[in-house]
Amino acid sequence: MTQLAGADALTALDPVFAQLAVGAGQNLWGLPHLTMREKAFVCLTSDLCHPHLDLPLAMHVRMALANGVEPEGIRELYRHLAPYVGYPILVPALQRLRELGLPEAQDVEPVEPVPLTGALARAVRVLEDVDPGLAAFTEDQLAQRWARPHLSVRERAIACLTVDVFYQTLGESMRLHAELARAAGATEETFRDLLRGLAEFGLARAWAAARELLS
Repeated sequence: MTQLAGADALTALDPVFAQLAVGAGQNLWGLPHLTMREKAFVCLTSDLCHPHLDLPLAMHVRMALANGVEPEGIRELYRHLAPYVGYPILVPALQRLRELGLPEAQDVEPVEPVPLTGALARAVRVLEDVDPGLAAFTEDQLAQRWARPHLSVRERAIACLTVDVFYQTLGESMRLHAELARAAGATEETFRDLLRGLAEFGLARAWAAARELLS
């Protein structure tokens, strides 16, 4: 079973809390229906949603690298999440990655938007009936992200579902990301494991999301 990175640092802060935190972390890392990369991305996404850019982010970056996530994958996750968690938080987060010794970005090619299809295109069309300007901005943001390299569509969708749970956007947003995840191979067991893992970061939020996603 994967040991929670940085347990010694937590023990120095509070031994009882460290014991509780290690047990909670082992819950996530022991879930069978998420890949190790997906578990790492769940933790890294949680750091943006809170935001927790100090010790928790340092621990989760070490965890991700130790479990085979390449540095560019971490950077791509944060690029993908910018419009979902807000561009401003990404500036200190990327600065923090540099402080933690993550290599400089390797992907420096201009972003090439890819026309939306399937569930993403349908979501934009629905939004056009509400506000065409917001729909146009949304289409632009989505077109810049979902077909990029370094992360799979399933990984991107699971990261977005993580944001939905944290921000309690349990309506159209969660349904869209669940549909994208299912189309990329996620199952109901995948969603159950995701919610069980996210309970570490907030039981009440995971409980509310479970009623919407699993019922």
